[in-house]
Amino acid sequence: MKEYNLIIRNRNEISKAENLISEINKDFKADEVKYVNFLIAVTEALVNAIIHGNKNNPSKKVDLKLSYDKNSLCASVKDEGEGFDVKNVPDPTIGENLLKESGRGIFLIRSLVDKVEVTSDKTDTLIVMTMEKKKLN
Repeated sequence: MKEYNLIIRNRNEISKAENLISEINKDFKADEVKYVNFLIAVTEALVNAIIHGNKNNPSKKVDLKLSYDKNSLCASVKDEGEGFDVKNVPDPTIGENLLKESGRGIFLIRSLVDKVEVTSDKTDTLIVMTMEKKKLN
């Protein structure tokens, strides 16, 4: 298992994460669609952590941990926010939510990666996203 850690404090630093994921994928070798989907999911999680979790407070950090082996690539994004009730996130695909400008982040992340775990309390939110390599039959 190979592991990497980054601290992100604002949206301008997200490119560091994107570059690291690109470097990791040179070794991991995910197919292009899965790689791009994973990159979008991690970027979305980072933006949500900075804006919604840490409220754009530059004194708060977002911890990004990336780990992988030959079968899966995992990213965990942890903010220092006040958390939210994961069960009360509105479904962005139903009528009254379709035209809202926000509220699609977790839905989007879940649609892009193979596995997502979200835990949140009054001191932080942690999103763990996993991409698995396609298994050949």
